[in-house]
Amino acid sequence: MAGFLYKPEKFIYSLWWQLDFHGFFLGIWYGWGYCFCTDWHWQIREMLGKPVPFNSYIQFLVYEITGYIPDANITDFFVVTVYFMSLLISIVLNIRDYHNAKKYIILDEIKKPDC
Repeated sequence: MAGFLYKPEKFIYSLWWQLDFHGFFLGIWYGWGYCFCTDWHWQIREMLGKPVPFNSYIQFLVYEITGYIPDANITDFFVVTVYFMSLLISIVLNIRDYHNAKKYIILDEIKKPDC
């Protein structure tokens, strides 16, 4: 969630968030925040005889790591909040970097001597 902090990866990070946004559109047919990777993981666990009793992958991870079962509504709120805050920060920083790069290109063109 903090990939936007490392400058060389900001563009890749913004592409990842755009790709990750597919869950909202696939959610129309499969459920809110659908992720094919999670679906695939759960299918494999079912085949192994270890079904997942949760609707949320984050809720499942919290349970697996800590043994605590968080409330589904709180988990969903937390996930959506962190997602959109990270997305907003990423967009703002990419716009800032774009404008800074554009400014330096213009300054470089002004400084070029005429031949």
